[in-house]
Order: sequence, then C-alpha cells, then structure tokens
Amino acid sequence: MSVFLPPSNNEQYHGSRYSTWFLALYGIVWIVPGMIHSFLPDGGAGVIAGLDLSHNPTMIFGMFAWAGATQIAHGIVTLVVALRYRAMVPLFLLVSLIERTLLSWSGWVRHIPVSGHHPPEHYASLISLPVILLFLWLSVRRSRSQQPEIVT
Repeated sequence: MSVFLPPSNNEQYHGSRYSTWFLALYGIVWIVPGMIHSFLPDGGAGVIAGLDLSHNPTMIFGMFAWAGATQIAHGIVTLVVALRYRAMVPLFLLVSLIERTLLSWSGWVRHIPVSGHHPPEHYASLISLPVILLFLWLSVRRSRSQQPEIVT
C-alpha cells in the first residue's frame, strides 16, 4: 500500500487544525453529490437541478455521471490529503477556491440559466467562497502552538 500512500507529512503542517477538519468535511461533501450524480437514475439533473430532460436525456445523464465520477475521485483525494498529507492542505484549499470562483462566475455571470432557475450547486459555490477563503487563511497562518518562542 505504500506505493499509493507514501509516509504521512502531517508533521510538516503548521497551520490551523480547523483547516484540516474543514478540508476533510469538504472532501466528504464532494463525494456525496458525486454519488448522487453517478447513481440516481437521472443523475439529479431533473429531480434536483430541475433541468428540462425532454431534449437528449441520455447525453444529460452521461454528463452528470461524468461529473459525479470526477467529484468522487476529487473528494477521496481531498479526504486523504486532510487526513494524511496535511502539508498539502493550503494547496488543496487554494485549488478549491479557484474552482469555486470559476463555478460561481460560470453559473452567475457567464452562463446564466435562461429559465432563471439556479441549481443548488450555484448557491453552494457562492456560499463556500468566503468559507474556503477563511480556512485557506487559517491554513497558511502559523498556529500559536507552532510559532517559535521569542527569548529576550
């Protein structure tokens, strides 16, 4: 198993433990919608996102299944980083911030739904931006217990 999971680097992480907990939760939150997109009959396209499935539903289901597969993989890797490779927590939070920024821009600015209806993910992306930013800041800021003691 060491081929896939080299030794942990958790001792090299000096940021807030709350950021690692948040990243672990974030990984789980990625896996759940991934499973919905992969295993619901319509991938959540109709039941959750409220999309019109009268035109080419097979393609829509396929796209949702593809997105679900990537979400599950992304969630698993994110969870592994949070639990075993904490030195990479700031990088994963930065990538998540970039991703959520692009998703928000796409859903609210670039590709506004014609019907005006936004799926739950559009709202989740907006809400998660400041939260991810907070935990990113905490992850790069040295925790008080990790700061060197100043001797005068």
